[in-house]
Amino acid sequence: MAIAASRKEQMVYPESDGKPMADNTKQFRWIVTLEGGFEALFRDREDVFVAGDLFWYPVEGHPDIRMAPDVMIVFGRPKGDRPSYKQWEEENIAPHVVFEVLSPSNSLLEMAKKLEFYDRYGVEEYYLYDPETGDFTGWIRGEDGRLRVIDEIQGWVSPRLGVRFETENGELRVIRPDGQRFMTYLELQQQAEQERQRAAKLAQRLRELGIDPEQI
Repeated sequence: MAIAASRKEQMVYPESDGKPMADNTKQFRWIVTLEGGFEALFRDREDVFVAGDLFWYPVEGHPDIRMAPDVMIVFGRPKGDRPSYKQWEEENIAPHVVFEVLSPSNSLLEMAKKLEFYDRYGVEEYYLYDPETGDFTGWIRGEDGRLRVIDEIQGWVSPRLGVRFETENGELRVIRPDGQRFMTYLELQQQAEQERQRAAKLAQRLRELGIDPEQI
């Protein structure tokens, strides 16, 4: 038993497989948008861990059993940096929701293996988006304990995340509970600049009326 425990302690769990996170700019942009969007959505929840392209090891002593979802969300685990997600060090809590963003290099066999992995190791919701075609598919764990395809994905609201998924003109839209959609970093910067300009115009108008905006 002591020898077995020692071997487990000596196990190496790689933090990277040497492959790039994304194969093209569109895939990368979507991974960053989803990861950042969920980070922002749950920023006030200390018990929600969000990560992108992080190795998840579900079984101790088996570094060969692993997967790196493009985005994963785990409830009941604290925020914070991790070199990888070793489930046995996380109260044995598996990621609840995972996202994969397809790239041209992904094969049908590869994606079938990912679905099998997520089904076997306890993911509750799995979403797959192809930014090239606009195809969006989801699976949710059914009463039989298996991941089952979500038949009506248009307008679907994730039970875990509370967000609504819509596709419009071949583009995925992720809508927060407050009605705001997930935006890219550039879109957020543009929105912030527009708000700054509106505030500046309002302040100028108030000054013209003899009102100091700093005193309001």
